[in-house]
Amino acid sequence: MFLTYPLRRETLPATIRSAICHFCYPSNCSKILADETRLGIVLLLSELGELCVCDLCTALDQSQPKISRHLALLRESGLLLDRKQGKWVHYRLSPHIPSWAAKIIEQAWRCEQEKVQVIVRNLARQNFSVDSKNICS
Repeated sequence: MFLTYPLRRETLPATIRSAICHFCYPSNCSKILADETRLGIVLLLSELGELCVCDLCTALDQSQPKISRHLALLRESGLLLDRKQGKWVHYRLSPHIPSWAAKIIEQAWRCEQEKVQVIVRNLARQNFSVDSKNICS
């Protein structure tokens, strides 16, 4: 059976609309992961579990406003969850990602594994500790 999606999310009632993950649509998944910075964020979070904005800026060598814009898009899509700890915001992958989308992310990680590992090693050299969940200063 072929599963169809409504063409316009806006036509759904607000209660249903808020529960639908934008990332659940295959075309949105492709658009979201097509950007190198967003893909890098997703791959790092899949590798390390949770990171704050400043760690992502360091890891991807991008400015805070640029990373924050990408994080907002990823969060709005339903791909990421965030939590505040004081003035810091930490991001992680949502556990509600559809299985087909998780497979795409897993395959992307396999293709970019060496690059991700280099970034993780660079973070470790800069006093980032995966075990201690680096508290930004």
